[in-house]
Amino acid sequence: MSRITGPGLGEPAPGFATPGVTNPRYVFDTAAGRYLLLAIVHAGPGVEAAVRTLEQRRKTFDDLHASAFVLIVGDDAQRQTRQDGLPGLRFLFDTDGAIAARYGAADTDRWFLIDPALHVLAAGPADQASRMIERLTQLPPPGRHSGAAGAAPVLLTPRIFEPAFCEALIGLYREKGGEASGFMREIDGVTTLMMDENHKRRTDVMVDDAQVQKQIMARLRQRLVPQITKAFNFQPTRIERYLVARYDAETGGFFRPHRDNTTKGTAHRRFAVSINLNAEYDGGDLRFPEFGDRTYRPPPGGACVFSCSMLHEATPVTRGERFAFLPFLYDEAAAAIREANLKYLDPALSA
Repeated sequence: MSRITGPGLGEPAPGFATPGVTNPRYVFDTAAGRYLLLAIVHAGPGVEAAVRTLEQRRKTFDDLHASAFVLIVGDDAQRQTRQDGLPGLRFLFDTDGAIAARYGAADTDRWFLIDPALHVLAAGPADQASRMIERLTQLPPPGRHSGAAGAAPVLLTPRIFEPAFCEALIGLYREKGGEASGFMREIDGVTTLMMDENHKRRTDVMVDDAQVQKQIMARLRQRLVPQITKAFNFQPTRIERYLVARYDAETGGFFRPHRDNTTKGTAHRRFAVSINLNAEYDGGDLRFPEFGDRTYRPPPGGACVFSCSMLHEATPVTRGERFAFLPFLYDEAAAAIREANLKYLDPALSA
């Protein structure tokens, strides 16, 4: 039997993406922001035993305080008939055992209790599962799991764009009209643009006028870069995309939890910037699930700046429409990474 070498107390739970019942690529760390009980169970009778254990405390798993995942290792004879028990219970599949190996469960079933920031609270064999569930019921609300209300390491800074410039960018959007916005995903090693309205509902306009781009850059360089350097000890020198985005209440515009640098084609991104251009809307705020329930909303013309490695979401717009300017910033070292990784970018994206 192999030595158990999985993550221990306080260590990050290894991230992974794997097929689920309805999602062909469930990204486990997008479930951050609540407690997670991960049962890694090898195909066979142990799966049904794990499900029975979870069903005995079914109300514990509501996708708000906690969620449960049964990761089935190997060939599951019942895979085609599995049904998630929503809210709260999901099946994932690890056919080749690669994920189980990362958790030290290559040869044995193991259970993990994981905190909202994706660090291990407890780990043990299946006979400790009931104890973990009981502990989970006694834990504080997810937003206070660290002992106090969490705050994300983001920079909120006002007065990057003046009101007239915000109006000009909104006018540019209305003049050109937005197109549906996708997101990047790595498929067979290639960074590919994906479209999925269940994951993201937003329309975008690219600012291609060179004069307007220069005006944007001047404002960022003079007003925002000094703040980023002060807050993060980082000196951005390059910008990726001049993009005006619109989320609207008619479609319930949103962007589900994601990270901005998880593919080879986006690995150069260092900081994301969200500059709000208007205020006449409800919802549409930024949230960082690993750091609590608080939402973030800069005033019109103000920016929210955060690391591209942070899990974040744009919450649904429930009234009106939100306009924002959304660039990524990076430096010369990252530019070299971007150049080296161009070969991994879908040719359609650079056409």
